Amino acid sequence: MAAEIVSLIDKYREFLPVDLNTKIVSLGEGDTPLVKATSLPAALGFPKLNLYFKLEGLNPTGSFKDRGMTLAITKAVEDKATGVICASTGNTSASAAAFSAKAGLACFVLLPYGYVALGKVAQAIHYGAKLIQVKGNFDRALELVKEISADCGVTIVNSLNPFRLEGQKTAAFEVVEELGNAPDYLCIPVGNAGNISAYRRGFKLFHELGRTPSAPKMHGFEAAGSAPMVHGKIVENPETLATAIRIGNPVSWKEADLAAKESGGKIDCVTDEEILDAYKWLGAKEGVFCEPSSAASLAGLIKHLKEGIIPGDAEVVCVLTGNGLKDPETPQKINAVNLDPVEADLSALKKVMGF
Repeated sequence: MAAEIVSLIDKYREFLPVDLNTKIVSLGEGDTPLVKATSLPAALGFPKLNLYFKLEGLNPTGSFKDRGMTLAITKAVEDKATGVICASTGNTSASAAAFSAKAGLACFVLLPYGYVALGKVAQAIHYGAKLIQVKGNFDRALELVKEISADCGVTIVNSLNPFRLEGQKTAAFEVVEELGNAPDYLCIPVGNAGNISAYRRGFKLFHELGRTPSAPKMHGFEAAGSAPMVHGKIVENPETLATAIRIGNPVSWKEADLAAKESGGKIDCVTDEEILDAYKWLGAKEGVFCEPSSAASLAGLIKHLKEGIIPGDAEVVCVLTGNGLKDPETPQKINAVNLDPVEADLSALKKVMGF
């Protein structure tokens, strides 16, 4: 007989706003691997670095969004919602559409025109969501979502939804359980700034409960062309190839800023070039395929190691928020690959292989 599958909400029920009568909407999210780096520390010149990657791209729809969405959709069903809505650069739309389909709810998605990776749009289409492209950026799309929700009564499932971050904080619980303690530092991409806020909630709670003697310093990284928190002002027209964090006015700005300061960490930014370099390092040295925006965590770590902000012998967890298959076009754009066909014989093959 197969073992009973325990949902993420069931596993951490005591820490979440649910009761025994709550009907949980789950796709098997959570329990993502924490993988120790074996080659990168030495390759980067920091051989004593104790580095781990939290592979959130192995959630059901390929991103960390599933942790919050299982709770947001569960509560929407509990509140007898007839439909949900979100603005999205991709990952939220995929997650919202999947969990809505599971729950039998209508799902509406506002996409900023021209700023979404193909793999994410394909998911939302496949799950049956109603997609609408808006002639404007993510921040404008989110403004419209707020207006539509108030006017039409559909539930917002962006990180404005209070249950999203509550679900996402479970990733911090897993890191503590997998390591046996909290790491010294947690490095994470920052877009709408909800995820760094959620991790801080989780680590802080476990520390307060005595489950870990410390909490990590939170280091969050925006893209340089989309760095409102670093510059202290809204970015009207954010630009970066890291589409998942191309946000000029983060919803969770204040909480994320507090999360970094309170933990002794820092919000910083990395360039697109630094993001792509880290993206390549992950594939070539560790066999990890994440979407480009996820690599901002490693890019930021590298920057802070070189600047001496993070010591070279620290224990660090880098959160990789989304699967590389979300954006299948980038590897082909940034790597020189010759796929010209060769003759189907041994001599031609050996020549191409360099033997």
